[in-house]
Amino acid sequence: MTEMIKGSIVALVTPFHEDGSVNFEKLKELVEWHIANQTDGILVLGTTGESSTMTHEEDDSVVQCVIETVGKRVPVIVGAGSNNTNTMLKKSIDYEKMGADQLLLISPYYNKTNEEGMIQHFKTVADAVHIPIILYNIPGRTGCSISEHAVAVLSQHPNIKGIKEASGNLSYAMNISKYLHDDFVMYSGNDDIIVPMMSLGSSGVISVLANVLPNETHEMVHAYLDGDAKKALAIQHQYLDLIHALFVEVNPIPVKEAMNQMGMQIGGYRLPLTQMSEAHKELMKQRLEEAGLL
Repeated sequence: MTEMIKGSIVALVTPFHEDGSVNFEKLKELVEWHIANQTDGILVLGTTGESSTMTHEEDDSVVQCVIETVGKRVPVIVGAGSNNTNTMLKKSIDYEKMGADQLLLISPYYNKTNEEGMIQHFKTVADAVHIPIILYNIPGRTGCSISEHAVAVLSQHPNIKGIKEASGNLSYAMNISKYLHDDFVMYSGNDDIIVPMMSLGSSGVISVLANVLPNETHEMVHAYLDGDAKKALAIQHQYLDLIHALFVEVNPIPVKEAMNQMGMQIGGYRLPLTQMSEAHKELMKQRLEEAGLL
């Protein structure tokens, strides 16, 4: 599955048992639910998957579970990023061997780097694996952005096939959109601007919203891809208040709360993440009711 996805890719949550261990049975249920509800691709170990608080062994087990459960029915993207390039390289090679279809690689958080270091960070992995790589630009999390020049250079690498643009900066997205081509695509990393990002050439979204509205997120993206921008915008507007509620606290706290309110029983969080405030829980309940999900 080397062809780049057009559509809605869910940034899948990781369900936990009450004792904090990974709930693999629930993980399998979520995968089946997404496939049944038109999710076009599944991202595992993304920001929403809380991999930053999981061990490498848990990461491997979650990836293996998802790949085996999916059984090539939809593409599986694996977050293999690290601020240690050698760690990212090892994880990427391992996940390719495990059967990942594509990799999502984040810019080096905390230690950051200069521009050439940023290019080499991604190029090191791109030269070593044989599956498509998606760059991940999310400066609000990492403290650094992938410069427009770095995107221009990396977009020409035969194994770097896309970028998840999650800065929320439409000016930046506009500037890098000129580097999109048949072998380098862009995905919105922000659910509140899926349609605006598609107007700049985005092929879809890597979505938190899809955890609660997989069909509707798929429909929004494909309406635009099919030429019905008006319908896509109407769906974006319809769920905009819910989208805002899903980010009222740091992701994935709100989306896991929403899923639990919907009766999906996916469990809690690992510290430093913890429960939402009572006021925000009530807001979430209201937004879910308005969206017809309760």
